Amino acid sequence: MLQIIGGAIAALVLALVIGVTLLLVISGGRGGGGGGDAQLAAGSLKVGKDGVPAAYAALIQQAADDCEEGLPASVLAAQLKQESGFQADPGRSSAGALGIAQFMPGTWKTAGVDGNNDGRKDPLDPEDAIPAQGKMMCKLLRTAKKHPDYDGSPVELALAGYNAGWGRVEQYRGVPPRSFAEGQTYNYVKIIMSNVASLTGPDGGLSSGWARPVDGPLGTPYHQRGGAWSSGMHTGIDFTVPTGTPVKAAGPGKVVTAGDGGAYGNQVVIKHADGTYSQYGHLSEISVSTGKRLQAGQKIGLSGATGNVSGPHLHFEIRTGPGYGSDIDPGAFLRKRGVKL
Repeated sequence: MLQIIGGAIAALVLALVIGVTLLLVISGGRGGGGGGDAQLAAGSLKVGKDGVPAAYAALIQQAADDCEEGLPASVLAAQLKQESGFQADPGRSSAGALGIAQFMPGTWKTAGVDGNNDGRKDPLDPEDAIPAQGKMMCKLLRTAKKHPDYDGSPVELALAGYNAGWGRVEQYRGVPPRSFAEGQTYNYVKIIMSNVASLTGPDGGLSSGWARPVDGPLGTPYHQRGGAWSSGMHTGIDFTVPTGTPVKAAGPGKVVTAGDGGAYGNQVVIKHADGTYSQYGHLSEISVSTGKRLQAGQKIGLSGATGNVSGPHLHFEIRTGPGYGSDIDPGAFLRKRGVKL
């Protein structure tokens, strides 16, 4: 049971059956409690007034939880808000799309699911449409993560693929520009991403704020080549700071790793709501644990010289997955989010 806490304490208990029974307690429309099982994760959705309708909250969360690619529930919620305003049957669109997730009939034939096991696949039934939306977005997100060179985060690319088809994402090597379809897809992605924060609970995973992970000058750059690294090149950027310098979360998210990282020494890995991960290596001290939700700028530990190092520094990566080998340029990533390095 997840308690959603707001201003005054007044509760409404809602039981929903989605494979398992999920119990939501709604009060003032704020999210809190629970972890990464079938229940609503802590702060993952803002439920109630000005947030996600309680009738759909558990469906959205379950659809996100069923995706192993790190698909945020708040992104699915913002997408549904944009598609239909959370209406189960907003009427057939001018293009012929149907239901809360606005599936085209041809797409529904291949992507539709019987989410409530009633023997029917109905795009007008949110219990079918929302799981189908989640599966489709998860597949697109998986594909997007294979293209770190494309313009846009994995989530942004997946949203563009949902709206315009993945072929258009490939055509433009990223989110289609304003010039495509009079800006329809470009604006679709922009509006949804801007609404994610408003549909995220107080401890949720996405906010507009990003920050430098540590105060100090830059050292070894991204993709510098050399024999010191097993891949033959540097997979992150270094900050040349002395042992004991406070290290902070670069962006809001949830800690997925906190401990020994082999050659990285003591490390922390944080999953962010856009589907990316940040990694902090060679720490002398870790002050967070797995599962902790963070905002940008919160302390996660102290810099150090643990693991395979020649001296104290912070090794910082941005990845499209939680593990080694999925790195993208962390400097470009942070600069795009307004962080000065």
